Amino acid sequence: MKPTNKLVNPMLTDFYQITMSYAYWKAGVHEEEAVFDLFFRKNPFRGEFAIYAGLEEKLRLFENFHFTDDHIAYLREQMPQCEKGFFDWLKSVDCSKMKVYALKEGTISFPRVPLMRVEGPIAVAQMLETPTLTLTNYPSLMTTNAAKYRLAVGFDKGLVEFGLRRAQGPDGGISASRYSYMGGFDGTSNVLAGYLFGVPIAGTHAHSYVQSFMDIKDLKDYTLAGADGKLHDFVKVVLEIRAELGFNYTNEGELASFIAYAQAFPRGFLALVDTYDTLKSGVPNFVCVALGLLKIGYRPIGIRLDSGDLSYLSKGTRRMLNEIGARTNSDLSKCLILASNEINRNVLSSLNQQGHDIDTFGIGTHLVTCDDQPAMGCVYKLVESKGIPRIKLSQELSKITIPGKKEAYRLLGGDGYSLLDLMIRVGDAPPKPAERVLCHHPFDHTKRVYVAPSKVIPLHHCVWDGKRVHPEVLLNESRDYVLNQLRSTRGDHLRDINPTPYKVSVSEELFNYVYHLWTEESPVSELK
Repeated sequence: MKPTNKLVNPMLTDFYQITMSYAYWKAGVHEEEAVFDLFFRKNPFRGEFAIYAGLEEKLRLFENFHFTDDHIAYLREQMPQCEKGFFDWLKSVDCSKMKVYALKEGTISFPRVPLMRVEGPIAVAQMLETPTLTLTNYPSLMTTNAAKYRLAVGFDKGLVEFGLRRAQGPDGGISASRYSYMGGFDGTSNVLAGYLFGVPIAGTHAHSYVQSFMDIKDLKDYTLAGADGKLHDFVKVVLEIRAELGFNYTNEGELASFIAYAQAFPRGFLALVDTYDTLKSGVPNFVCVALGLLKIGYRPIGIRLDSGDLSYLSKGTRRMLNEIGARTNSDLSKCLILASNEINRNVLSSLNQQGHDIDTFGIGTHLVTCDDQPAMGCVYKLVESKGIPRIKLSQELSKITIPGKKEAYRLLGGDGYSLLDLMIRVGDAPPKPAERVLCHHPFDHTKRVYVAPSKVIPLHHCVWDGKRVHPEVLLNESRDYVLNQLRSTRGDHLRDINPTPYKVSVSEELFNYVYHLWTEESPVSELK
């Protein structure tokens, strides 16, 4: 399968990946085996978890990884000093010699645990660095952000992504819609995302639609066929209801726009009510049209608030719907209230504290731009070369890499919640249920615990072995997987404020090996 975005090809890379590949080729080591880990060092959004995403698009990249004649011609112009043989080799490059292990897409993830392990000829593995990072960083950041919004509103509220017009270009908009849905949103306003990925689409109308009507006389047709097919003078029905309720003071152009919208979408009537005055005009006009629809057999959906004090307005709207619903013996009280208007997680927290009657939230700018965390920070580091584990040292502990081929396991306690993730060397005996295992902090010898897990979940799976070996997973299945994990992870790890750090550990064998290699590779200074 082709990548969703046609820009995803081997040329979507940093130039230094190509120059390094030439240097490998020139030195005659380009076919030597290497292992790279793709991981992140710090959780995003000041939290204690992230969600891995982007696997499907990376597999599509691997399936289609080859340089075209045009690509080669361009690179020859940019690298005139390079030998012709390099470009002949470059034309033959694909991922048929690569092997890739990864977490399942949508897995709750933690720092240092490899999201992906890439094995194969070092020059090809090197060229995969930039495209795999770009196909991991934003998808994972976006999915994590969406999950945090889902946790902020709870599992019983609706969430719709409204961010296309504010996203960083078309690809940012499409990716935001796709991965916000994976992270727990219920739908999007983005029609192309619905077309490409099957994300449910939703939408009402804009203020401009309401403003374009000035009078009931603007309506060309006063009729509407009821649910039973019988034709009704719908305008007459609505105006009679308006008179009965005493709502003759409302904006008539707004009422006309609502009538016209109901005529267009009698089974999907959701009105934007804040164009003129929410409680004095918008909601009363909605009520008149909604009761008219109920009278001829349709169920209106509800209203949308897009400005003002959302707590006050939602409670006022709900009170009006309940009171009039009870007075008219109708289902008006079942209409939902959707709110938008530059909502972020701080606003959601404030609304929860104040109290509100909002059923569904439309989230745009702050969701898709990830404005409080501009980048995920995933890195791609060499951990083995020619079968020899390699380590990168630094005075910053967070930047020291854990060498060699590793695989990770999630250890669960008796209550069903995960206790920690344990990394071991590939080839070492994996942890087993009910058997006690010593788990070390990767770099602090004083921090270690024994764990006898009730259940052990292997996290890494082979997804590519010269060809794709991982089946395509539908987006809604990944979404269900994310939501199930959010429900079954301890709340103190997931909370937005002062979350409890989740333990990422290494086995005793890996711990000892890290320190052996650390000592071996560190230069010994001499004092004079």
